[in-house]
Amino acid sequence: MQNRKPTRLSGYDYSGRGAYFVTLCSQNRRCILSAVVGADDPGGPRVRLSPCGEIVEHNLQIMREIYQDIQIDNYVIMPNHVHLLLTLCGRDGAPRSSPPTNTLSNFVTALKKFTNKAYGESIWQRSFHDHIIRDQKDYNARWQYIDENPKKWLMGKDEYYA
Repeated sequence: MQNRKPTRLSGYDYSGRGAYFVTLCSQNRRCILSAVVGADDPGGPRVRLSPCGEIVEHNLQIMREIYQDIQIDNYVIMPNHVHLLLTLCGRDGAPRSSPPTNTLSNFVTALKKFTNKAYGESIWQRSFHDHIIRDQKDYNARWQYIDENPKKWLMGKDEYYA
């Protein structure tokens, strides 16, 4: 079995308030979530969701209801990965109760579980990548990255391009 490098920041409280940039990849980076289309469209490239991608998007909407103190600020469902910009906050801005149940890991685990169940097979890689947003400039850069990801895909400049 391959030794896995820890992807989480040691000692960081991932249940605390804050913003995160999260990337989930499909298993073996299979392009089953969407297709990038519209290279020549005036609005630029966009994603066209596959049936699997539609399930992911539907479950993201459900997650907004279940995890009311986790905001999905922006996302893009690419052919073989999903980028999410999430903000963890207390209900109505109040501090979180202890112990926290709406953590980043719980959110991602539930999204993967709901998607796998609805699709009928496991589609996700085991882990996920997260980046802790440090300030407004970092937040804005991640938002822009999500918005521009379809264009990067068509140019072959997306790091997950298959």
